[in-house]
Amino acid sequence: MKTLSSANAGTIVIGGERQVNRLGYGAMRLTGPGVWGEPANPEEAVSVLRRVVELGVNFIDTADMYGPFVSDMLIKKALHPYQDNLVIATKVGLVRSGPASFAPLGRPEYLRQQVELSLRHLGLECIDLLQLHRIDPTVELSEQLGELVLMQQEGKVRHLGLSGVTVEQLEDARQYIEVASVQNLYNFSMRETETVLEYCEQYGIVFIPYGPIAAGRLVKSDGVLHDVAKRLDATSSQIALAWLLKRSPIILPIPGTSSVAHLEQNIAAAGIQLSDEDYGILCKSV
Repeated sequence: MKTLSSANAGTIVIGGERQVNRLGYGAMRLTGPGVWGEPANPEEAVSVLRRVVELGVNFIDTADMYGPFVSDMLIKKALHPYQDNLVIATKVGLVRSGPASFAPLGRPEYLRQQVELSLRHLGLECIDLLQLHRIDPTVELSEQLGELVLMQQEGKVRHLGLSGVTVEQLEDARQYIEVASVQNLYNFSMRETETVLEYCEQYGIVFIPYGPIAAGRLVKSDGVLHDVAKRLDATSSQIALAWLLKRSPIILPIPGTSSVAHLEQNIAAAGIQLSDEDYGILCKSV
């Protein structure tokens, strides 16, 4: 299998300095049910992560709430000491009380605590990209982002981003921080945050779509996606990823999986070249 490189998916630059291949990996699925606790097969999770970098993926997305910290510790176990070109992005700003349970918590002391724990669990001295997982409506935005800026000034964080935001929230945040990335739900069958993507395109902000495949929705989508996949000898999931890569040069998809075979299938999507005709048909199909 070919490895991922600029020859097929292209590259993208985060924060004006960190260049990564434009198909990343999301680590959320490495945890147990409800994004809680250890996976059923920790050794398989380690194998997946090692295969990730073998295939040329050099952007891994994680978060303190994944486990909590389960994905971080697996990343460290599998890949530390890290390759120089590997960018690990993480998120803070949600608190967990159990499986499938989370809520925004943006108190400055909590955000600092979680960043310090993320550094420890990942084995890093500086986080390349730290994203505020959700804006806490009960805490002043200036306080939440101000604490992240302080840690950036202290050298604990290199670049800052946001997750799950509207255009209005993004504009407000840019008064306090230089936004390097936005991570929102966006995929072939769920395009409700299109206006946020367009805003990011206007200002050169990297857009990281979480849930980039939405396999359950793909099964229910109309036949156009499946027709294109059959014609190109690909899976519907691969076409959904190829569509994202063609949709905009600022998009950095992060498909996640706990299976090596599924990982290899996802990464192969970077080699699929959609024609303008197929792309146009797909754009009109949802």
